[in-house]
Amino acid sequence: MLHLDIKKRLPMISIDVQFVVNNEIVILFGPSGAGKTTILNCIAGLTHPDSGTIMLNGSALYGNDQKPTPVQNRHIGYLFQDYALFPHMTIEKNINYGRKDSRLVDQLVNVMGIEPILSHYPKQISGGEKQRVALARALATQPSVLLLDEPFSALDEATREQCHQELLRLYQIWEIPIVLVTHDYQEAVKLGDRILEIKDGKMNSTGW
Repeated sequence: MLHLDIKKRLPMISIDVQFVVNNEIVILFGPSGAGKTTILNCIAGLTHPDSGTIMLNGSALYGNDQKPTPVQNRHIGYLFQDYALFPHMTIEKNINYGRKDSRLVDQLVNVMGIEPILSHYPKQISGGEKQRVALARALATQPSVLLLDEPFSALDEATREQCHQELLRLYQIWEIPIVLVTHDYQEAVKLGDRILEIKDGKMNSTGW
């Protein structure tokens, strides 16, 4: 379970959000500039709140008057909007970066259907393939929570639909908390167990 209660001042907005994520897909929905990515970055440890707490499975990642847990010790998978694949590494090496179990990697490669491109480099594969590789790499670390920052926004409609189905299938297999950022309402409704609307750094108290 992920528990978040943070405040952070940015140049244009001030973030003030509180929510809990169980083993479900929670959508952070709202316009660009609302603070959604900053919230993910705070969870991942790439930036820190000004105040508050971030708890994961009972352990404090931030707050409680302690030093923030380093990024590499947070057990969090993060799928960036641009996928952030290592261009100098093959797909196989990208997926194995940070892996904990070679058998898990084999399973992910099979589930994602990316075995034919393992010897390729990121520049040689399509956007949809990059998305699948990045998701496999994130899951290969056996994360306790998965963060996705608009991972499907750059894909064409057919590829986006395919990737939606793959994400839902993987969620059924792994059953870990997932926090997904999007400004696409149809995508939010399709993928989310709950939708939290973020606007100007604040959360709609009702949600969906």
